[in-house]
Amino acid sequence: MNSSLKKQILAIASFSEKEIKIIDTFFEYEKFTAKEFLSSMGRISSKIFFIVEGLARVYYLKDGKEITTYLSCDEGFIASYSSFINQSVSFENIQCIEDCEVLSISFEKMQFLYNEIPNWERVGRILAEQNYLCMADRVLKLQMIPAKEKYETFLASAPAKIIQRTPLIYIASFLGITAESLSRIRQNIS
Repeated sequence: MNSSLKKQILAIASFSEKEIKIIDTFFEYEKFTAKEFLSSMGRISSKIFFIVEGLARVYYLKDGKEITTYLSCDEGFIASYSSFINQSVSFENIQCIEDCEVLSISFEKMQFLYNEIPNWERVGRILAEQNYLCMADRVLKLQMIPAKEKYETFLASAPAKIIQRTPLIYIASFLGITAESLSRIRQNIS
């Protein structure tokens, strides 16, 4: 099993070496190029992705504008969770910002592991809880704090890899501000 994925999983729950080997067989290695989609709106999101290396984002379209809702990079998970959990049509896209190497697991394989390895349910629950907390925090910040404070909070809380490697237009979209406003804020902070 990929050492980064194993570390992430074991940080959530305990598994025997036999269980780890079984879990490993359920993940599929995939490579994507920058701008390629891991998942597209209008389709059911059938996989959760663990990014071994690379950078990706989740976004949706509103009045023709791309609204970034989530960013993930090396050693992080990414999915269109509501579509995945409900097996319903997704309103989001998951797009690679950089070339990505990922390990993916399908909905069906997740369900199988839930039934066969009891601690695997903890992994699914923790991932869902982390996603919910991230989204709830983001919504609150978008509505409650001024643009400069949003950016400062982003700088203080986002992994350095995401800050350094994500194009400003996606960061601005994620923060709910225009790219021009973000440029002004960055100039004022410097």
